[in-house]
Amino acid sequence: MRDTALTARHQALSAKMTEFAGFNMPLVYSAVSDEHLAVRSACGIFDVSHMGEFIIKGREALDLIQVISSNDAALLSIGEAQYSCMPNHVGGIVDDLLVYRLDEDQCSEGEQSYMLVVNASNIEKDLEWIREHNHFDTRIINISDQTGLLAVQGPLASEVIQPLTEEDLGSIPYYTFRKCTLAGCENVLISATGYTGSGGFELYASNDSIVKIWDAIFQSHSEAVMPCGLGARDTLRLEMGYCLYGNDIDDHTSPIEAGLGWITKLNKTGFNSQEIFTKQKAEGVVKKLVAFEVDDRRVPRQGYLLLDLDGKEIGRVTSGTFSPSLQKPIGMGYVNIENSKIGNPLRISTGRKNLQATIVKTPFLKL
Repeated sequence: MRDTALTARHQALSAKMTEFAGFNMPLVYSAVSDEHLAVRSACGIFDVSHMGEFIIKGREALDLIQVISSNDAALLSIGEAQYSCMPNHVGGIVDDLLVYRLDEDQCSEGEQSYMLVVNASNIEKDLEWIREHNHFDTRIINISDQTGLLAVQGPLASEVIQPLTEEDLGSIPYYTFRKCTLAGCENVLISATGYTGSGGFELYASNDSIVKIWDAIFQSHSEAVMPCGLGARDTLRLEMGYCLYGNDIDDHTSPIEAGLGWITKLNKTGFNSQEIFTKQKAEGVVKKLVAFEVDDRRVPRQGYLLLDLDGKEIGRVTSGTFSPSLQKPIGMGYVNIENSKIGNPLRISTGRKNLQATIVKTPFLKL
């Protein structure tokens, strides 16, 4: 397993460590429910330095991004970010990602620069995929190993970070970013993004700087911020109905099926699987990702069968957890389109018993 720059800090806090995507990562420090609720009510901090970061730079950088991504990166101005996905050639998803339009201070005349942030489990796969499609005057630079990433999330995130920088965090709109000095560290990218639904910021910096920033946050706000692990990260994202690659989306699911039509801009010029998605949009899909609440205390697990009231198989669970906010099990899964209506009852087969569930809208939690 690979360590992040902060592994020693996690171990010093007695975090329960686990392997994730080849990295030695904190699963939980105290209790998942405590960490989860801290993010919903105050502030939590996550080490997500295992994520991958690529710089796409050149005269035709945008052209490459437009081919490999489903969203329209041409809409981005410098300082803006965008959620997107990388379709394969058969209507599936290589990965989901964030696209950042960087400034051009370090670019030659006529060049543009972007940063792509990808899932840790897909770094090598994504890099190979992008290189295969790079028929442009563009350079691809993998900065993953040199880059640390913290997610400071929750309604008090600004109060926690603001004393460490002169940048006005309140002036950074959602899905935009700034580069600034933070905790004495230069060239920190502060992004008003996150995976929890509770607001906050993601901080990109060098490995050395990310350790200094972590220490500075706890030195100045030790009682106001709680360290959080991957367990709480998963329960938080699922309450918001956010897809997790490898569970809810993968190489065999389309963004149309996954409810990600809003990041699939069919009117932009030429991107992978565009014709397939256009046909799905026009004719409809045969399956759809739905969310459900369970009338039981047992948690639905990935792979459990979803049944109709007659016991007929109609799909499978892709994600499930016990919601600390709602105090009930929740989950997502794909079902036949005819069984996907909000309010429809489901049965979830655990192998020994069937759990009663109902299809609901996302997000599960209205913040």
